[in-house]
Amino acid sequence: MRPLTEEETRVMFEKIAKYIGENLQLLVDRPDGTYCFRLHNDRVYYVSEKILKLAANISGDKLVSLGTCFGKFTKTHKFRLHITALDYLAPYAKYKVWIKPGAEQSFLYGNHVLKSGLGRITENTSQYQGVVVYSMADIPLLYSAIIIYCIGSEAKDIQLPVAGSPDHSMDTQQRS
Repeated sequence: MRPLTEEETRVMFEKIAKYIGENLQLLVDRPDGTYCFRLHNDRVYYVSEKILKLAANISGDKLVSLGTCFGKFTKTHKFRLHITALDYLAPYAKYKVWIKPGAEQSFLYGNHVLKSGLGRITENTSQYQGVVVYSMADIPLLYSAIIIYCIGSEAKDIQLPVAGSPDHSMDTQQRS
């Protein structure tokens, strides 16, 4: 287990900032203690410094995991967020989308959300923006990128991709 390099930290923070913006500092300097990110087997863990000091006695090859897995680095050095990071990203999310109960199950099975399935949406949410998706009971379901399909001047279909990696569409949008 080692600290992240400067390049790894930059790549990871850019990905997390798409969802929580400037609130990134609140993730590290919390009122209940100082937390840090550590890399182990290409996975990034979010762990308190108190627990990190206790884990120093365990050898790296015997250590399976420590803290909460935030994501992993791919072989091409891209960072992929894991769903386990949702509990930490949701309170600080800049843009949020609430889904009606009728569209919730269909969405979780991988289908898109129509405009009629949206309960609320944060103001000024732009296309390809990273959002945290909530149920109407304020339970975070997942994080995604919002894609708005327009026909004419009104939005017909709002796509919140789920299949595979939740932020897959953000990566494909950046390539084009």
